[in-house]
Amino acid sequence: MSQKLRVVLVSSCYFCGIVCSFIHFCLALEITSCKSNVVNHFFCDLPPIFNLACSDVTLNELMLFIVATFNEIITIVIILTSYLFILITILRMHSAEGRRKAFSTCASHLTAIVMLQGTVLSTYCHPSSGNSSDTDKMASVFYTVVIPMLNPLIYSLRNKDVKEALKNVLGSKLHFEKVLS
Repeated sequence: MSQKLRVVLVSSCYFCGIVCSFIHFCLALEITSCKSNVVNHFFCDLPPIFNLACSDVTLNELMLFIVATFNEIITIVIILTSYLFILITILRMHSAEGRRKAFSTCASHLTAIVMLQGTVLSTYCHPSSGNSSDTDKMASVFYTVVIPMLNPLIYSLRNKDVKEALKNVLGSKLHFEKVLS
């Protein structure tokens, strides 16, 4: 990948993030709140703020749905396109061991991607239910806390030393529990 392409891709991500945030910020300025100022959510997100509004937030909800769906579709298309090129390259490899390692790496990446993109899709790319449910809170915690914590584990389990250390820790714990019982 050339330096120019990397700069274009990173710049595009920042540009899209700024434009999307600006759209939601401008629309959120129009919301009037007459209910409690306590956001019933894990963090201050748009859907819970919509629940505090006394004014009509239909446009806000529609824009959130459109922008989130557009972002997710573009992201998934880019990821699948890059994995298509990776798959073509892997299939051209002559070494069976090399193909196995490459597929293993791709499986780790795709696991993390599917977990993240799946929770984001389920959180933002569905029609508003009118309230911030516990399911939405759990999904938010999942994609903001749990998945980033799992990423190092997912990627490091491919390392032989990490696998061996994990086996030793789990093995010694199991041995210790057997001794106690």
